[in-house]
Amino acid sequence: MGVGLCGEGAGERLRALVRTLCDGPANRLQGASDERAWGEPLVGFAAGDDPLFAAYKEHVGPHHWAPAEALALAHPELGALDAAQLTVICWVLPQTAATRADSRQATAYPPERWARSRIYGELFNDHLRREVVRALEAAGHAAAAPVLLPGFGTVDTARYGPASRWSERHMAYAAGLGTFGLCDGLITPLGKAVRLGSVVAQVAVPPTPRPYNDPHAYCLHYARGTCGACIERCPAGALSAAGHDKRLCGAYVGATRPYVLAHYGFEGYGCGLCQTGVPCEAGIPEGLGQGATACITGQEAV
Repeated sequence: MGVGLCGEGAGERLRALVRTLCDGPANRLQGASDERAWGEPLVGFAAGDDPLFAAYKEHVGPHHWAPAEALALAHPELGALDAAQLTVICWVLPQTAATRADSRQATAYPPERWARSRIYGELFNDHLRREVVRALEAAGHAAAAPVLLPGFGTVDTARYGPASRWSERHMAYAAGLGTFGLCDGLITPLGKAVRLGSVVAQVAVPPTPRPYNDPHAYCLHYARGTCGACIERCPAGALSAAGHDKRLCGAYVGATRPYVLAHYGFEGYGCGLCQTGVPCEAGIPEGLGQGATACITGQEAV
């Protein structure tokens, strides 16, 4: 799969690579039934010199890596990098219908499928990151998965609390894959019950069209002043009309560890209740997603 990942049609070949990996044996919940962890992925691309990356440094904080910074950390031998020659490859991994159905019934703790997707599904996501990097580098393109770099982590900020050095949600937003909801989750054409991943590479791929200007365009609360269903779904009281309290949320998620071990027999944690039982669970709410089909069909900018 490492051949021919550049030139005309590079975007579709990279999409095919991600889909093939998701169809492989590593995409499993690793339970007794060994079910698939994630459904069919959605893939998009952002240009390495997209002005959004400078905006992230301004609004999120200077700690947030730009694509060239992340790639330089992985490949210092490359010297100064031209951001215009870089692409961020992003993907959305949707929860399966069975996992979402289980979660809709939950009111306090994650069901087993959800907890397994958080642990074993994310192990697959790391595998996917590594394999995409491997394929790109086999084709002669320097690449890196920023969240797997030694320097990756969070920084405590005055404005946003704990903030990542490389936000997968913000990368996916830049790649035209979705906008933010009241709970800070990314609402994508496949819904909000998802995990995200990305790789930055020295490869030219046309960026995915971004069919929105508002970072909250797909959220009914922000777009129409309605909904707020995720507030009622949060067992931690971490959501309100004012937004998402990340510290309350994080503390609650961590506190689910004893429950997961006692009930499911593995070291894990999770919650995600705000991602299910809401209008944006499995898609963009009706009337808010005009133009989003470009992401689904794999249409590239021309």
